[in-house]
Amino acid sequence: MKILVCITHVPDTTSKIAFTDDNTKFDKNGVQFIIGPYDDYALARAVELKEAHGGSVTVLNVGTAETEPTIRKALAIGADDAIRVDAEPLDSYSVARNIAHYAKEGAYDLILMGRESIDFNSGLVHGMVGELLNLPSFSPVMQLDIEGDTAKMSREIEGGKEFLEVKLPFVAGCQEPIAEWKIPNMRGIMTARTKPLNVVPATEETVQVSAEKFELPPEKGEVKLVDPENPAELVNLLNNEAKVL
Repeated sequence: MKILVCITHVPDTTSKIAFTDDNTKFDKNGVQFIIGPYDDYALARAVELKEAHGGSVTVLNVGTAETEPTIRKALAIGADDAIRVDAEPLDSYSVARNIAHYAKEGAYDLILMGRESIDFNSGLVHGMVGELLNLPSFSPVMQLDIEGDTAKMSREIEGGKEFLEVKLPFVAGCQEPIAEWKIPNMRGIMTARTKPLNVVPATEETVQVSAEKFELPPEKGEVKLVDPENPAELVNLLNNEAKVL
């Protein structure tokens, strides 16, 4: 079974975010980058499926050369090889077009990625990739098992869960608890250095969405403390100041 896992290169959630050029560009100075957390779940499940059923796991990232340490970490976790599409990931459509182009060439049985990236949070790429490849796509997938050429999965829907069966191939946007994150061990880190990382050109697609300006959320206001013996005051504040009642 050939599995493709698409990963993002995103700022660590503990990093302090800033913008430059009159808030039109993201300031990367001093920012630690990681594999997107939802992509980590997809990669972990792909490695588990490979160990259970055989086959190979390829990771794909649309990004510039600065993403290669992140890709090497994915190789250390258990992917067999990697593809970096040499392009700046500026919008969901261009990313999806690049993924679909190389996924089609690779004839993969299963395409996994996170339900969304944690920088743009669009949650659109898996659906676009499925449409471009004429494959069914599902998200957010919380459980995934393979039996022969059939996948059994569950996904979160409003008010509950939905249980599905689908024939391979298909596209899935993953989230917890589909698998537990895997931490690369020393052997994995050493072997990752020699695993293939192929850099390929981007498709000639025009970016259709651009960010004009960024804005940080407002600073948190002061906290008001209410005496635990005075619940009426708490109700009054929630009603008249916070206006949540």
